[in-house]
Amino acid sequence: MIRFLKIVILIVIIFTFNISLAQDLADNQVDSVEQESKKDKNLKFSILGGPGYTPDFGALIGGSALFTFKTDPTDSLINRSNVPVGFAWLFNGGFNAIVRPQLFFNEDKFRIFGQFYIKDNQENYYGVGFETNKERPRGEATTQYAATAYQFNPIFLFRLGASDFFLGPQVDITSTRIRDPAELMVEDPYYIAAGGTAEGDRIFNSGLGFQLSYDTRDFPANAYSGVYFIASAVFYEKFFGSDYSFQSYQLEYRQYKALPFLGERRNLAWTVSSNTSTGNVPWTDMSKVGSPFDLRGYYLGQFRDKTTSYAILEYRHMLNFDHKTWAGRFFSKFGFAAWCGVGAVGPNPFDVEGWLPNYGAGLRIEVQPRMNFRMDIGKDPINNQTLLYFNMTEAF
Repeated sequence: MIRFLKIVILIVIIFTFNISLAQDLADNQVDSVEQESKKDKNLKFSILGGPGYTPDFGALIGGSALFTFKTDPTDSLINRSNVPVGFAWLFNGGFNAIVRPQLFFNEDKFRIFGQFYIKDNQENYYGVGFETNKERPRGEATTQYAATAYQFNPIFLFRLGASDFFLGPQVDITSTRIRDPAELMVEDPYYIAAGGTAEGDRIFNSGLGFQLSYDTRDFPANAYSGVYFIASAVFYEKFFGSDYSFQSYQLEYRQYKALPFLGERRNLAWTVSSNTSTGNVPWTDMSKVGSPFDLRGYYLGQFRDKTTSYAILEYRHMLNFDHKTWAGRFFSKFGFAAWCGVGAVGPNPFDVEGWLPNYGAGLRIEVQPRMNFRMDIGKDPINNQTLLYFNMTEAF
């Protein structure tokens, strides 16, 4: 634990190098005309990065970048679009890059959301189900394999009249190439059923579907108030080019509540989400938890099955100092968050095989107005492990 805390402290020091914060220092040395010119710039970006360490991948060089802009600078009815990017080069070989854009167009009558990633690194497959995954040790002979994978998942949303509802199509294309699977992994029935051998496997799936959403958030990238609801379905079929025929469904509810009696920029956020797949679902595409956006503290994919669900309650607190001084402006960029939650995994929504408690806390650094870099430390009480996450924008 002491070694872990030392690593955390080192990473905090390195990652708090911030182009946005450095820019604030520079702003104090320019006159008011130059400051106004900077404010008028449409494209803004913030980058944090440096060497680090994570329990998932070991030593790495990585970081996060955030690009924000208005697709039409003259349009007062749209939010700033944001494109957060996470990237890492691993000392043991390989790399990861993920982009989760939120783009707003035409008086917010049209949106493009989604997720895109590409990676080439060592990953782990624990099996399917709760008991199997909980008891399986992580290691080269048990769970590890090399993977080259990508996902292309754009979502196109059109506002329904003057309402707060949006509806539109989505595409999901995933490809995973597995190499050097662990000995125990080669014996797994789900791996064998997907065509996996001792040499590896390649799985390609493509699907089409739709998403319906309801959105009253005051600011989508970091809401202080409002409701966000998502219902989506994606159908993967062989006539779309998919290797497997299955269906994926998602329901998610988020709500945000400002707490003005505690001061400005303090709020509660909570979410309840369920992901279910039916049909001939390969192990690579089963529902799973453990990402930086849900149960932080669990290894990604350690618990997977046809259904995963979770509920999270998070308190978010930014510091408020007098902005008339440089020190006040500087320290007002910092804050913290703390959360608790629980997840569930099973073969269907009505058959829960096991519960996944979760809690944690994290540092927040405002790199742009209402846009935060976050460093979260999450706890998995089931396996008594603690994991560290770096990301731009909030978890949900």
